[in-house]
Amino acid sequence: MPLFLYILLLFHQLPTKAGNTLCRMMGYPKHPLLSKDGEIMIGALFAIRSKETLPPFDFAQKPQLLSCSSVNLRDFRMAQIMIFAIEEINRSESLLPNISIGYRIYDTCGSRQSAMSATMGLMNGQELAAEYKCNGQSPIHAIIGETESSATVILSRTTGPFKIPVISHSASCECLSNRKKYPSFFRTIASDYHQGRALAYIVKHLGWSWVGAVNSDNDYGNNVMSIFLNTAQKEEICVEYSVKFYRTEPEKLKKVVETIKKSTAKVIVAFVSLIEMDLLIEQLNIQNITGFQLIGGEGWITAKSLITPNSFLVLGGSLGFAFRKINIEGFSDYVIKSFWETALPCSKTEGNSSQHALICSSYQDLLTLKNYNEDVPEQRYASNVYKAVYAVAHSLHSLLNCKEQTGCEKSLTIQPKHVVEALKKVNFTVKFGDHVWFDSTGGAVAHYEVVNWQQDSNRSLQFKPVGYFDTSLPPDQSFMLKTENVIWAGGQLEKPRSVCSESCPPGTRKAAQKGRPVCCYDCIPCAEGEISNETDSINCKQCPGEYWPNAEKNKCVLKAVEFLSFTEIMGIVLVFFSLFGVGLTVLVAILFYSKKNTPIVKANNSELSFLLLFSLSLCFLCSLTFIGRPTEWSCMLRHTAFGITFVLCISCILGKTMVVLMAFKATLPGSNVMKWFGPAQQRFSVLAFTLIQVLICLLWLTISPPYPHKNMKYYKEKIIIECSLGSTLGFWAVLGYVGLLAVLCFILAFLARTLPDNFNEAKFITFSMLIFCAVWITFIPAYVSSPGKFTVAVEIFAILASSFGLLFCIFAPKCYIILLKSDQNTKQHVMGKTTCQSY
Repeated sequence: MPLFLYILLLFHQLPTKAGNTLCRMMGYPKHPLLSKDGEIMIGALFAIRSKETLPPFDFAQKPQLLSCSSVNLRDFRMAQIMIFAIEEINRSESLLPNISIGYRIYDTCGSRQSAMSATMGLMNGQELAAEYKCNGQSPIHAIIGETESSATVILSRTTGPFKIPVISHSASCECLSNRKKYPSFFRTIASDYHQGRALAYIVKHLGWSWVGAVNSDNDYGNNVMSIFLNTAQKEEICVEYSVKFYRTEPEKLKKVVETIKKSTAKVIVAFVSLIEMDLLIEQLNIQNITGFQLIGGEGWITAKSLITPNSFLVLGGSLGFAFRKINIEGFSDYVIKSFWETALPCSKTEGNSSQHALICSSYQDLLTLKNYNEDVPEQRYASNVYKAVYAVAHSLHSLLNCKEQTGCEKSLTIQPKHVVEALKKVNFTVKFGDHVWFDSTGGAVAHYEVVNWQQDSNRSLQFKPVGYFDTSLPPDQSFMLKTENVIWAGGQLEKPRSVCSESCPPGTRKAAQKGRPVCCYDCIPCAEGEISNETDSINCKQCPGEYWPNAEKNKCVLKAVEFLSFTEIMGIVLVFFSLFGVGLTVLVAILFYSKKNTPIVKANNSELSFLLLFSLSLCFLCSLTFIGRPTEWSCMLRHTAFGITFVLCISCILGKTMVVLMAFKATLPGSNVMKWFGPAQQRFSVLAFTLIQVLICLLWLTISPPYPHKNMKYYKEKIIIECSLGSTLGFWAVLGYVGLLAVLCFILAFLARTLPDNFNEAKFITFSMLIFCAVWITFIPAYVSSPGKFTVAVEIFAILASSFGLLFCIFAPKCYIILLKSDQNTKQHVMGKTTCQSY
C-alpha cells in the first residue's frame, strides 16, 4: 500500500471529540483534525492536505464543506512535532508541572477560505468542552501557524482584535513585522527582510549583475521580492525581468515561462512557495527550458517533493537559503513507534489470524522508513514548531509563577492577552541548543544554511551545505560561501556568467546604453591623459602634471623627458660639426701664424684676423652649451656666451671693413685718416662694441635671467626641458644688437666692394655678412615654430651655419692663395701692380 494511504488511514483512526454545536457557524469544519483536551489549550493550523475542491455556490441549497485531498507530508510532520513537544512538556516536572496542555489542530487544505473557517472555529471553541460555550472568551491561549504568509496574515488580522497570540513557524513575510497591524504576532522563523537582502548579497558575491526574478503573487512573494529588488538596486544588480503568478493562474504562469525563455539572464531568483515552484518546474520541463542557474529561498530549496526524473535538468545546481537541519532527540522514535503503531495496528489479534499475519508482515517493511525523519527536508521547519510550542509553555509558566509571587493577582485568570505580553519576555534555550527569544517585531534571529542541489556518486540527490548567513555574527563574518564546493547549473564545475555587458577592463570606463538598465553599458577607452586602474570604472582619472598614461591606460607613469642630448644622433652630429668648426678654425689660425710675414696676411690686418679666428672658435664652442640637460648655469651661459662671442666676431669683421675703407681713403693725396683708425683705435672699437653686449647680458641676467623650465604644454605625453628666456626683451636685445652690428658691417662692406684693389677683402666680407644675415633672418620663424629639442637644434644650426659662413667667406680665399697660389702672395699682387688671373 502507498505511504499516503497509510497516512489517510491514520486520519480516520485518530479520535475526535464530539462537542457542542451551539456556536458553530454554517460551513465551518465540524471538528479539528487532531485534538486532545487539557487545562491549557493551544490551537494550530496546518495545510495537512494541500488541494481543495470548492463546492458549487448556486445559492439553491445549504453550502457544503470544502473537499480536501493530496496529503502534504511537510505540514503533517509539523502537526506531529507539535504533538510531540506538547507531550514532552506534559511529562516535564520543571516546566508547567501539574498542568496539562491540550491542542486543537485544524487542516486548512492550503486554502485561504479554509484557513479563515478554521480560525473562526478555534476562536469560537467549536467541538470543545461545554464550559467554552460562546462566553466571549477564547477557548485557546495561543495558536501555532499558519504555514504560508498570506494565510498567516488572514489569521493574525482575525485574531488581533481579540489579542490571541499567533506564533508561526514558517510565515516569513516582512509585512508581518508591523507591530501596529499585528501586535500579537510572533514567529520562530526570521523575517524575509534578511533573506531578501541575503539573496541579493549572494548574487553580488558571485559576480552576477544581470538576473531574472520570479515570485509568488501573494504576501510572501511580493514582499520579499520588493526587499530583494531594493537591495539589488543598491548593490548595482540589474533585474532583466520581474514576473509573478499564483497557483490558480495558469495563463500568467505561461507568460512567466515565455519571459524566461526569451531572456538573456542566466540566473533566476525565485521567491515562490512550494506549490508555485512545482507548477513552474513542470512548465519548464515541458518546454525543455534548461541551463538557468536557480537561486531560491527557504520556501522550496530543500523540498524533495520537487524531485522527479526530469526535474534535476532544471533544478540541478540550484543555490538557496535553508534552515538548519536539527535532529530533535526522541522524535524519530516517536514517529516510528507511536505514529506507525497507531496507523497500522499489528498488535490487534481479532479477525483471521493468517490474514492478520500477512498484513503485519507487509507492515514490517514500513519500519525501514526510519530515514523518513532524516530525509524529508521539511524537518528543517520542525525545530521552529518545537520552539513555538515551548515559547508558549514558557510564557504560561512565567504567568503561573507570577500568581504565586507577591504583587501578582492571585485570582487572575490567564487570558490570551496575558500570554502575548509574556511571549515578549521569553528567553530560554531548548534541548538542542538553540536560544529562543523574540525581537521588537516578534521575529527570530536570521540564521540560514546555503544549500546546493547536487547528485552523489549513486545519482541520488542531496542538499549539500556550502555556506551560511547568520545575522547574529559581526557584519564581516555574517556571510560565507565555499564556491569551490558548489556544483552549478547543468552539473557544471565552472560558475556561469550572467551579465548584460562584460566587465570593462582597466583603461576603459563604462558608458550607459541609452534606454537600458545601468548594467548594460559600453566600454569606452579613457580619454587622452586619463587612466582607470580598476575593473568597471565609471570614470577615468586625470594623471598628475608630470605623469602620463601608459599604453594600456591603466596607470600613470612619469612622462618622458626630452632635451637635446649628447648621446642621441642629432646631438652627436651637431657636436661633430661644432668641433670640426673649431678644428678648422685652429688650422686656419696655424696657417696664418705660419705665414704671418707674407703680404696677404699682413695686408688683412693680422691682429684682427687672429682675434676674428679666436672669436669664431668661441662661436663654434658656444654651440656645445646648448646640448645636454638644461641647468641654471647652462641656461645663463648659452645665451650670453652666444651673444658676446658673436658680437666679438662681428666687431672684428666691422673693424676689418673699416680698415679697408680707411686704407683706401689714406691713399688719396693729403689724407691723414689712418691716424684716426690705427691699431689702437681698432682694438678700442672691438672692445667697445663687445662691452656694450656684455652690459646688455649683465642687465638681462640681473633682472630676469634664463632658467630651466619643464614645458608640458607643447606635448601632452612628454616633458620638454628647455631654457626659458626669463626676460624675452633681454633675449631679443642681445639678438638685435648682434643683428644691428651685422647690418652695419654689411652696409660698410657693400660700400667698399668696388674699391680698386686687386685683392678687395670687402667683397668677401659683404658676401659673408649676406650669408650671416640670411641665416639669422630665417632662424627667427624656424626658432619660433620648432617644437621641443628642435628649437635648440635650430639655434645651434644657425650658430654653426653663420660661423662656417664667416670662416669660409673671409678666410677661404686667403688660404687658397697661401696654399695653392703662392705666386700671388706678393706685395705687388696685393697692391694690384700686376695682372693676374681671376680667382
